[in-house]
Amino acid sequence: MKKMTTKNLPKLKPVSFETLRATIYENDRFIKEKFAETDRLFKETREDMKETDRRMKELQQTVGGWSNNHGSFAEEYFYNSFEKGKHNFFGEKFDEIEKNVKGIEKGFKDEYDILLINGKSLGIIEVKFKVREKDIVKVLRKAETIKINFPKFNSHQVYLGLATLIFDPEIEQECINQGIAVIKQVGDSVVINDAHLKIF
Repeated sequence: MKKMTTKNLPKLKPVSFETLRATIYENDRFIKEKFAETDRLFKETREDMKETDRRMKELQQTVGGWSNNHGSFAEEYFYNSFEKGKHNFFGEKFDEIEKNVKGIEKGFKDEYDILLINGKSLGIIEVKFKVREKDIVKVLRKAETIKINFPKFNSHQVYLGLATLIFDPEIEQECINQGIAVIKQVGDSVVINDAHLKIF
């Protein structure tokens, strides 16, 4: 093996000041171009994110609008069904029917989708496009808040009902267990299961 000595190394030409300056200038230009390119890409990404955010907000508004429309449709459908049926429900005849009644007592604010009223009884119907488990808790609370918001109903016996276009069988069974009337659309008719009804 040949021994390396300084004699074997190629002789390097000294770098002139002009060459060094040109190299530094070229490197500086290259770095500036890369920074400019990176900055442009960041700006484009920010614009893309803004556009995505705008589209997401539009989608949320659209979905929220659909949800509200479904809820409004369900309320109108069941209100009209009760009104058309001359208020004979829960084995009683009701003289009045009211919708979207608001109670505003502090700490007990509530909204009652449909109220069926006579001299001794009150039916509170919570209406949903699709009932969820949390809605059972909501309707049970209404049996308490109604008498605080409207003391004139203190001596009335209260019935509760959940009306929906889409009823999950397990939630329907829980309503039955809690003594809440199950009110649902079956074909073109409204069917009421109130055999298990409890007075609140």
